[in-house]
Amino acid sequence: MKYTTTRKLLTSTALVSLTFAATAQTPSADALINKLVQKGVLTEKEGKELLVEDISTNQPSASKWRISNAIKDIGLFGDVRFRYEYRAADNAPGSGSTKDDYTRERFRYALRVGIKGDLFDDFYYGLRVETSSNPRSPWITFGDDSSPTPFAKNSDGLNLGQAYLGWRPTDWYEMTVGKMPNPLYVTAMVWDSDLNPEGAVEKFKLSLSPQVDLFANFGQFIYQDTNPDTAFPSSDTFLLAWQVGASAKFTKDLSAKVAPVIYNYTGVGQNNGLNNAYTGQGLNGINVGAATLNSAQFNQTGINDLLVLEVPAELNYKVGKYGARLFGDFAYNFYGDDRARAAATAAGPAILPHAFTGHNKAYQAGVAFGNLGLVYGQTSKKNTWEARAYFQHIEQYALDVNMIDSDFFEGRANLEGVYSAFAYSFTDSIIGTVRYGYANRIDKELGTGGVNPDIPVLNPIKNYHLVQLDLTWRF
Repeated sequence: MKYTTTRKLLTSTALVSLTFAATAQTPSADALINKLVQKGVLTEKEGKELLVEDISTNQPSASKWRISNAIKDIGLFGDVRFRYEYRAADNAPGSGSTKDDYTRERFRYALRVGIKGDLFDDFYYGLRVETSSNPRSPWITFGDDSSPTPFAKNSDGLNLGQAYLGWRPTDWYEMTVGKMPNPLYVTAMVWDSDLNPEGAVEKFKLSLSPQVDLFANFGQFIYQDTNPDTAFPSSDTFLLAWQVGASAKFTKDLSAKVAPVIYNYTGVGQNNGLNNAYTGQGLNGINVGAATLNSAQFNQTGINDLLVLEVPAELNYKVGKYGARLFGDFAYNFYGDDRARAAATAAGPAILPHAFTGHNKAYQAGVAFGNLGLVYGQTSKKNTWEARAYFQHIEQYALDVNMIDSDFFEGRANLEGVYSAFAYSFTDSIIGTVRYGYANRIDKELGTGGVNPDIPVLNPIKNYHLVQLDLTWRF
């Protein structure tokens, strides 16, 4: 009797301890029960009963989000953006032209939300979902649903934007596989910032001194999967990137970075016009319908004859307490003349009377001032601002038009113009941004090659205007 009383007393004491542990966040209830069983205070049966009782007790404050032991840490990131946009283009005059201009005014929103962090044993990961299935834009337009009723949702879906796994075994090497944020040092002249390449990348870094770093990035990106494959191991189209670069810090407030990269393509695309010769032409000012955009005469997406060298660079310095940056980019297609000759052959003499060789380069030059990166939402701090502007020139046969920025300037070649933006951070996470861009045609005898859903059929574009007002919540 005395023994039973003693056991009940100890058991009650254990229960009180468990309750205190739950409220004061001392060692877990499971650990305390297991220790009492080990010491012989409780039998295994009594321990199991207590564990079941503890689990079934309604204690909301003790609720936990259980995470796999493989995950070292996890972080939530993303942004919500709202936009007013005015976009307009004038068609070059031509006989039989059915439309001389195109104007679009709309309100838009975009959501990007994801998780990323480190795993154990030097691995890391990232997952992100985003609105819109357009690879060069996450934006959704208010009221553009196909349903005739208001406030429909059929265009407001989420898509997988990023899913990648990386390995960083040392401070000088890492590799990533999956659908990833752009791992290269580039500009929007060549890569739209919304593109998330798919494939693999290897990155190397060598520090020559505390002031000078050398780096190399080698990317193998699957451009298009061919089905069925016509060769072993694969006839898929790959975009290969070979980049080497250097960054140097001359003083506390002065640094520079430059990183040439070569792009080449392997395999032959079988769909969406990639295997046709790119022409970039409209028909003497007549709008080219969507069904003919990738036809032999009017192809806008072909990736033939592309071996592109890109050289992005920047110089960073301080003006008082503000950051400043001079930046630029230069690109040259070594096969540009072959691309021009292929375009003339595919289009025929009625559309292209001869091959317009020599249109094989692109360049950008600009300046940024203030809290650098704020215009692109890369950073934010209350009451900071950034002003940014650049001039850009892209010739008809210089670049892969499927990848250049779809806003400035409409994802088209044979255009040049100016871009300007001003951003202000109202709080540590809320940013307001104003953007303006203007462009016009470079060579009046050529079309403005490329295709973009925002202005899908106007070709050639004589001049182009874009105004955007953004409000961004960054987290």
